[in-house]
Order: sequence, then C-alpha cells, then structure tokens
Amino acid sequence: MKKLFWSALLLISVAFSSAAQDLPTGPYDLETAVAIALENNLSLKRTELNQLSTEATLMQNKGARFPTLSAGASSGFRWGRSINPVTNLFETNRIGNVNLSANSNMTLFAGSRITNTLNQSKTNLEAGLYTIEATRNDITLNIINLFVNVVFNREQLNIAQSQLATSKEQLSRIEKLVIAGSLPLADQYDLQAQNATNELEVINATNNLRISKLNLAQAMQIPFTDDFQVVEPEFSINEMLMATENPEDIYAIAVETMPEIKAAKASVESAEYAVKIAKGTFYPTLGLGANLFSNYVDQVFGRDRTGFGQQINDNVSQALNLNLNIPIFSQLNNKASLQRARVQQQISEVAEIEAKNTLRQDIETAYTSAFAAEQSYKANLIRLKSVQESFRIAQQRLDAGAINSVDFQVAQNNLFNTQADLLNAKYTYIFRVKVLDFYLGNPINLN
Repeated sequence: MKKLFWSALLLISVAFSSAAQDLPTGPYDLETAVAIALENNLSLKRTELNQLSTEATLMQNKGARFPTLSAGASSGFRWGRSINPVTNLFETNRIGNVNLSANSNMTLFAGSRITNTLNQSKTNLEAGLYTIEATRNDITLNIINLFVNVVFNREQLNIAQSQLATSKEQLSRIEKLVIAGSLPLADQYDLQAQNATNELEVINATNNLRISKLNLAQAMQIPFTDDFQVVEPEFSINEMLMATENPEDIYAIAVETMPEIKAAKASVESAEYAVKIAKGTFYPTLGLGANLFSNYVDQVFGRDRTGFGQQINDNVSQALNLNLNIPIFSQLNNKASLQRARVQQQISEVAEIEAKNTLRQDIETAYTSAFAAEQSYKANLIRLKSVQESFRIAQQRLDAGAINSVDFQVAQNNLFNTQADLLNAKYTYIFRVKVLDFYLGNPINLN
C-alpha cells in the first residue's frame, strides 16, 4: 500500500509539473496574454460545450426525417393449461417459445414541424457560433484593457520614482544651504515633508502596478507571482482615426459585422421558426408503420416437432398501416404553446433592438472618451513643455535662494500632475481608439 501511495503521489507531481511547464513564461506580450486568456477562460469553454450540445440537437432533428427501425426478440416457457401460439389450442404441456419482431415507423406529414424544427436547429447553431465569437471578442478587449492598465501603472511608477529622486536631490542641497546659514530650517522641514509625500506616492504607484498585474494574471487565469511582467509595445497615437471617422459611420459598419448583433438576429429567426412549429400542432399528423413478426414453439400438438428455421419461416406475418391523428381539442395546450412562441418572438426582437442600442452606446462612449482624451493629450503636451521649463527655473532659483521651498514644491507638484494627466490621457486615448478599431473590423493590437 505504501508503494502504491508513493507511486500515485509521484504521478500526480509529474502531472502538475508537466502542466506548469506547458504554461508560457513571462514576460508576456499582448498577443500571448490574449492567447492564454482565450485558452484558459472557462466561460468560453462552457459556451463551446453548449455549442456541441446544439450540434447534437441538430443531428437529432435531421434524423426525424428518416423512418425508425427496431428489432426485438423474446424467449420463455409456460406450464399448465395455456394456448399454444401456433395451433391456438389449449394444452397442458410445457411450451417453450421464441418471438422475433421488427418495427418501422415514419412520419409522412406533421404540419411542417419537422422541417421547421430542423431549420430552427440550424439557426440556433449559427447563433451559437456568433455567441462564441462575441465571447472571444469580449475576452480580448478585456485583456487589452487590463494590459494597458499594467503599462500605464508602470509608467506612473516611473514618474513617481523620478519625482522622488528630484525631491531627494533638492533636499540634499537644502540641507547644505541650511547648514551654511543661507536658508532657514523651515525650508528643510518643508522639503522633508515633500520627500515623505513623494515616497508615499511611490508606494501607492507600486501597489497600483501590482494590483493591475494581479488583475491581468487572473483574467489570463494563471498563477500570479511577483515576477509577473509584460512586454511594453511600441505605442502610436492614431490621430487620423478621429479626423476621418464619426460614431454614425462606425456604428453603420459595426452593426453589420459584430457577432453579438448577428447572434441576436439569429435568435429572432429561431423564434420565428418556433412560431411556425407551434402552428404546426393544429394540423393533422400522418404516419406510416410496418411490422414483421414470427415465432417458434418447441411443442406442437398433434404433429412432430418442427425445426426452428422452418417454424420461423412458416410463422412469418407482416403488417402495414397508416396512422392519422387529427387534433380536435388539446385542452388549449396547442393554443397556449403558440401564444408562448409569439411572446418569445417579441422578446427576441426586443433583445435585438437592445443589442443594437448597446452597441451604438458603446461606440458613442468610446468615441467621446477618445475624442476628449485626444484633446487632453494635445493640451497636456503643450502644458508639459511650459511646466518643465517652469520647474527648471524653480530649481535654479531655489539653489540661488531666490525662492523658498514652498514655491519649489508648487512647481514640482505642477510637473508631477501634468505628467500624470498626460499619461492618463495617452492611455485612455490609446485604448478607446483600439476599441473603435475593433468596431471597424480592424485587427486588435497596440502597435
């Protein structure tokens, strides 16, 4: 038992080691992050499994066009007084028998329900494919957003560290000037407080970066470690998009290409077939049936026992019948089913309108946000040049004792805030433009 236990434990360890080795190791670029997320996402796997179930339903409905065929056999013994199934006479002997049968049935007419059910299954399968595609798109967009957040927070940390380095350098200068008697001790305390504030900003930026990495790793559904890193792509600002496109043009393209809209349309078509199926229950059903039967009895009164093959051949009987079922009154079940199907059709139509409205609103939001971010980015670029020059002059004046530490802190904070605003506008614009690119059907990347 011990050997068995340790062998099983070893196999489990090897399995886990192999699974871990199959995971791509970082740093991760955007394409790898998206591929891993698509591979590991359980919602996507569930959607794909549901699609397999829909395929099975389609296969089943295709089979409804064909006749059924079944065969059966039974064997038994009877004692005491009973009717011999061959002679139809009462006997008191033990009677052994073997019964063979085959049955086939086929629906000839059912109010087009078979055809409509088959078409509905095909439509459901098509809708499922669009749903899978929409799910993949949602996962991809989410990964891009989280990936951009990681890069944004990493640059935010760089800015905070740069500000901290500057404040430490200025604090060292102020301490020397205070010792020399050129500046009051209060200026040193002010810069010490500013230095502590910058250290806190570095801590906050570090935590924000760690959280953004954690969110990305969890979306990729891989274990998170402290060495999780991403490869920063070469970002480019596509100003031409905002100049050439507008929300109406983007929506006109997206409404014809987005899989969630196609899935909604397919659901409406499926609901229309459901109404036709419900209407078909009011029509008669005509079916064709065939039956083949034979048997063998091991005791036949009044004559010698006949061989198995001979009896089976002699006792063959066939039957062929037409079955007509005319619905006259179904306790209002058919009428209720038709009403439910019509209501579901209206619900599907509302869902299609809702999907289109959501798409339009998402495009309008992304466009408005991108436009605002573009304007903010351009304004902050101009502002940054002025603030950088103002900060440079403030450093010189502080070194010369022409301004106090409070004025220097104001200049430093202005620089930090401007850099942060520029960074925020940059990444907001990049992500929103990529979302608009996605709606236009362009490849999703960050380059």
